[in-house]
Amino acid sequence: MTGTANDILKEYWGYDSFRPKQEEIISAALEGKDVLAILPTGGGKSICFQVPALMSDGIALVVTPLIALMKDQVQNLRDRGIRALAIHAGMNRHEVDIALNNAAYGDYKFLYISPERLRTSLFQSYLGVLNINYIVVDEAHCISQWGYDFRPDYLQIGKLRELIDAPVIALTATATPKVARDIMDRLDFGDEGVLLKGSFERDNLSYVVRRTNDKQGQLLDVCRGVPGTGIIYMRSRKKCEELAGFLVANGQNASYYHAGLSQHARSERQAQWKSGEVRIMVCTNAFGMGIDKPDVRFVVHMDLPDGPESYFQEAGRAGRDGKHSYAVLLWNDNDIKRMRQIEDVSFPPLDTIADIYQKIHIYNNLPYETGEGATFKFRLEDFAAHYKFNRATAHYAIHYLEMTSHLSYSEDVEINTRVKISVDRTTLYDVDLPDRQMPLLLDRLMRRYVGIFSFPVPVDEDVLAADMGISIPQLRELLYRLSLEHVIKYIPGDQSSVLTINHNRLVPGNVNLDPERYKLLKNNCHDRAMAMLEYATIDQGCRAEYLMHYFGQEETRPCGSCDLCRGRASLSGRTRKWLISLACKEGGYTLEEVNASYAADRVRLSPDYLAVLRELIDGGEIPMYRID
Repeated sequence: MTGTANDILKEYWGYDSFRPKQEEIISAALEGKDVLAILPTGGGKSICFQVPALMSDGIALVVTPLIALMKDQVQNLRDRGIRALAIHAGMNRHEVDIALNNAAYGDYKFLYISPERLRTSLFQSYLGVLNINYIVVDEAHCISQWGYDFRPDYLQIGKLRELIDAPVIALTATATPKVARDIMDRLDFGDEGVLLKGSFERDNLSYVVRRTNDKQGQLLDVCRGVPGTGIIYMRSRKKCEELAGFLVANGQNASYYHAGLSQHARSERQAQWKSGEVRIMVCTNAFGMGIDKPDVRFVVHMDLPDGPESYFQEAGRAGRDGKHSYAVLLWNDNDIKRMRQIEDVSFPPLDTIADIYQKIHIYNNLPYETGEGATFKFRLEDFAAHYKFNRATAHYAIHYLEMTSHLSYSEDVEINTRVKISVDRTTLYDVDLPDRQMPLLLDRLMRRYVGIFSFPVPVDEDVLAADMGISIPQLRELLYRLSLEHVIKYIPGDQSSVLTINHNRLVPGNVNLDPERYKLLKNNCHDRAMAMLEYATIDQGCRAEYLMHYFGQEETRPCGSCDLCRGRASLSGRTRKWLISLACKEGGYTLEEVNASYAADRVRLSPDYLAVLRELIDGGEIPMYRID
């Protein structure tokens, strides 16, 4: 496409200018440099690769682990008239083949792909005909062993560079200096590779921490005291539902969201929240990815997060419109106990992980030396109950097996409805159908979906229902009735976790669980938890500065609006009034008497009262006293 970066920005996004750092990142990419861009949540990372990709011949390969975000971005691009498609878990081989063929020959500009697909022979067979202009690595911290969400499938990207001659644009919202260095090394950045970082400073965001045994009471104070939209994060799905009920019972307009809801329910609640129909969303961290709602006025965490990385990203969803907003963390001693329990359960013993590895294969009837490439639906609850494992133990064991490349696990994947027309095209119109809407639906299916007479194709229920002017339940009833008439084969959509075996089943004793990596990851987890606890418990300094220092930002200043800064200002103000009142007392006070008076009233006064006293003397606000 012709035109400058600003022309592309104006044409497709309607903006007149870029946000800070965006233009610098785009310029480096257009010069063919490898770029690692660290932009905090809301910094506009997507535009940093979408604009240069649109300005270059070929298609951008975008690797991202978040299926929901992948679909959201593809739809956003399509809404802007830009051709994009996605390949992810839940698609069968035939669907992937069609998508790759379209990417190679269909004049598409963006191919989104989940990392586990990179190693497949089908994907690699297309590399010779895919004219890839950029390799884009979204959530780039996933490639780093020091990152908080390490994904071994991301390591395939480094190998991909040996086969594709294209620059890399890697993006993440949160990376410490150690993680940033590791990302660049693992992606084999060239000599001219650059690291470009946005500021982690959020002038309009007030960080507030409250240690309390009455979290619900404190939360109600926030909800009642801060007008506007809010997000409340919790770890537990069940507690999300309970807390939403509590808020509603106390007069608040609230709903809940977690990955256990159906895709339809999640989409509906997300739309209600974005439109303002629902004011407060109580949710797990499944909510928020890719949601760019600018007017969120408060984000409350009801539990201590795993580390500063996830906290900063989630808290940063408040105040994207630049208006004053709040990031509130509520905690108590129970959170510390829970944090230690989570740390313990997150790393089951290696012999337990090895046992679960074998039982996964047994559960799915895979003998030794078989299973490579097998993909199947996997309900963790059923598996854990069958073998009497604790659900959390099984979950984290599978997570570690994924980290050591034995398998790939995608949770809560939406599997599209599939339809195949069973009647021959030439005789289809002679079929006597009992409902006049049935021929209309068949006509739309034939026009919209190539190959529908040959194999079951995924159909978009939302688009079909809107096209027909009916609801999705009515569409599903029509499809079901057509299947009863033996006109179509109807495979209803589903939502399930999907597990893929990466190699043939190994015999006990041959399963490499990499004890050194286990130790490294466990230590990383502990360090992040301790940093989060330190953030919550500091009683001096500035919370915003603490976060900026954690992410390696050297030039900082106190924010002036966090609870520590406001508390310090309040103490200083009271101390000034107290010292002036002493000075105005007839005869004044000796320094010893000032010290004694402070000792009696120290709870409500600033600990640096002598510095305040010197400031008052230097400013001539009280008479001169020698205080050495």
